[in-house]
Amino acid sequence: MLIFETYKLNCKTISGGLAEKLRKNMGTIFTIGYEGTTISDFLDTLRSNHIDVLLDVREFPISRKKGFSKNQLRSHLEVVGIEYKHEKSLGSPKPVRTRLYESKNYKNFFTEFDLYLSDQNEILERVTSEVSGNVALMCFEKDVMTCHRKSVARELSKLTSSAVRHLKVN
Repeated sequence: MLIFETYKLNCKTISGGLAEKLRKNMGTIFTIGYEGTTISDFLDTLRSNHIDVLLDVREFPISRKKGFSKNQLRSHLEVVGIEYKHEKSLGSPKPVRTRLYESKNYKNFFTEFDLYLSDQNEILERVTSEVSGNVALMCFEKDVMTCHRKSVARELSKLTSSAVRHLKVN
């Protein structure tokens, strides 16, 4: 039986009670994209997977797609009992996205985004302490393999030991 656990967080170590608290707060980490779906189907998918918090990881929480801009989305989520949070710093920075659009090179994109994300440990730690229950990380892309949210989910999972599941909207 492991009585004392220590988690290393970017050259800084936390142990004991804080590590346990971080791990206990967050349930499963889900990811979801809204590309090609409706707000109704999107909400149904969140509800059927018992999501407590939607964490919007777009740098700018705006969309041309009806219902997916920050204020509209927050209102829709409130109606179905899901909390909305936006974390701009966990979005892919515009220069990184621009280079991807120009090169179409996802390997370089993820290398660059992961380097950026490695400087966001304070934000990631804060999120793990503020969010409890099942959380869904949301961005636009339908395919998680082409979206930065998979990297954010991986890093949150390292901090919390939570499982990661990628959702597809029906």
